[in-house]
Amino acid sequence: MFKDLFSLKGRVAVVTGGSRGIGKMIAAGFLAQGAAKVYITARKAGPCEATAKELSAACDGECIALPIDISTMAGIDMLATEIRKREPRLDILVNNAGAAWGAEFDEFPESGWDKVMNLNLKTPFFLTKALAAPLRAAATAEKPGKVINIASIDGIFVNPMETYSYAASKSGLIHLTRRMAAKLISDHIVVTAIAPGPFKSDMNKAARDNSDEVATRVPSGRIGTDEDMAGTAIFLASRAGDYVVGTTIAVDGGIVYANPGIKGDGWD
Repeated sequence: MFKDLFSLKGRVAVVTGGSRGIGKMIAAGFLAQGAAKVYITARKAGPCEATAKELSAACDGECIALPIDISTMAGIDMLATEIRKREPRLDILVNNAGAAWGAEFDEFPESGWDKVMNLNLKTPFFLTKALAAPLRAAATAEKPGKVINIASIDGIFVNPMETYSYAASKSGLIHLTRRMAAKLISDHIVVTAIAPGPFKSDMNKAARDNSDEVATRVPSGRIGTDEDMAGTAIFLASRAGDYVVGTTIAVDGGIVYANPGIKGDGWD
């Protein structure tokens, strides 16, 4: 009964922002659990294609690079068209691509607001909408489709860093996850979210470059690993997570649970 509980054998997935960081961790995890194809997107073709080649060589499944900027509606439409052209059915969509911007309140620019809100909040909604047809085509009550949004613990509590649009976008994404989940579950599409804490990535340079120091401020005593992120995404994407609807899982070593509020430095 439980033999293939976490298997993704034969499934087709799209992971946006999949060339590095959290997106790459998730793409690698999906392939390791038997996914047949994982499409990854990124703005830069070189890193996207290099990651696809690396992951394809390491696993039985195929990782396919689609270097497209999805921060605009034109980019979203381009990616969706490319996926629909290649795949009549899509099992998993991971909305991971994101951006951050920090500036003092009195100096915060409109460009920093719009860039972050568009990619972090607008893109997940409209890309999910654009890929709804292949998601619905693959989804059944026994094997639902999956949409996993990558939020942040900054959307759950107040980070002391002045990243206004980032925090607002991730909080909005958590609520958008609930709203989309309520709508799409009737189509047998399960929508959930992950709220990461500190993981090594280009976006989280503190965890990447000063992991030992950041770890002292994490209740579990360490920053997140590739296995921590991949494991949570695999759980949500597989049979194991079929009955988990609309939930956001904090993967943060206990930061949210300890709730430091506005104490100390930023986590994410």
